[in-house]
Amino acid sequence: MNSDSDLQIAGDILEVPHLLQTPREHPATVAEFVGLARSIAADRSQWEHLVRYDATTRWYHRLSTGPGYEVWLLSWVPGQGSGLHDHGRSSGVLTVLEGTLTERTERGTRALAAGAQRVFAPGYAHEVANDALEPAVSLHVYYPGLTEMPMHAASACEARTASRPVTA
Repeated sequence: MNSDSDLQIAGDILEVPHLLQTPREHPATVAEFVGLARSIAADRSQWEHLVRYDATTRWYHRLSTGPGYEVWLLSWVPGQGSGLHDHGRSSGVLTVLEGTLTERTERGTRALAAGAQRVFAPGYAHEVANDALEPAVSLHVYYPGLTEMPMHAASACEARTASRPVTA
């Protein structure tokens, strides 16, 4: 029987600094972008004082940027929506901070309550709207930063989703 422990055989990895990965200052993977959105959502002091509600249009504010990404804060009064669109070459993370938003895609309709997150790839087409009676606030992380938001004809999506709710 061998009595050598793994530590005796391999050595203590903490004693070999060149083997440790240095923490990244900015996110670089989908999981890290999701984590960034969750950490901002959890720290209300970063965004709550910035929220404004505008009855004439969706309000938005660029909260922060980093190498190759942007973080946006949006507010939605009841009845406001984005129209059916995609985000060009950008991927993204949508996080609902307050209230409830409705997301419509060709696959169906989904209610997104506070805390819900959606991750999407380039070309993903959806419509987001506040169909509730209370205002809503959402956080959007785009990578690379959002440079275009092509609008789509809504009729095809509406016809497909009218009878197909998607459960979250």
